[in-house]
Amino acid sequence: MTEELFRGDSQLMECAATITAINDRGGIILDRTVFYPTGGGQPGDSGELVLADGRIVAIATTVKDRDSGQIVHVPAEGQELPAPGEPVTARIDAGKRRARMRAHTAMHLMCALVPFPVTGGQVGEDGGRLDFAIDDPDAVNKEDLTAGLNRLIAEDHPVRAVSISEEELEANPDMVRTMSVKPPRGAGHVRVIEIGENGQIDRQPCGGTHVAHTGEIGGVEVTQIKKKGRLNRRIRFRLTS
Repeated sequence: MTEELFRGDSQLMECAATITAINDRGGIILDRTVFYPTGGGQPGDSGELVLADGRIVAIATTVKDRDSGQIVHVPAEGQELPAPGEPVTARIDAGKRRARMRAHTAMHLMCALVPFPVTGGQVGEDGGRLDFAIDDPDAVNKEDLTAGLNRLIAEDHPVRAVSISEEELEANPDMVRTMSVKPPRGAGHVRVIEIGENGQIDRQPCGGTHVAHTGEIGGVEVTQIKKKGRLNRRIRFRLTS
């Protein structure tokens, strides 16, 4: 399986790699990668593969193969595909990645301020949205939530990825905030994102990419809280700086 370098270091924007296979749909598989595949509400990275002779293969997006679980780098249409065994430099679109890291980390801060189960979410380059099962229509408002988010951002809390055992997760079921998506099991360990010392601000399983400190998020504004069903409330926000 492809070594997932982005799990250990979200700040890594390129790496040396070798093409191990081209699948039957023209997707490129590497032995190691910095490209994050679509998942958890975060879009797959785009970017480029630079071959040894200087040729460039543009990567439109990155996904995980449903059957094999392999990370597949999807080339933009109309390009000559490289061959298995060729060395490449895998380089993501750093601007998009950094914006998504800022938005994704802001969504974790929102979870810290909105104490309700999460029913869905989407990370974007200019912001994002989270859906919550909120049984009290007066529980959140745009102004207070905006102020709370910017306070946590300004406090510049550390953000880090740690690994815990599946047994620890089972003993702390409230750590899982999402109702429909559960962390993958079977590996014996689960990746958890902690914000604040010892996760005092937020601590939950997540496979996505994040900034190293909340201050890197910049300003945010909650732009909409919309009813989406009997209990569901969709909260949208944008990055303002």
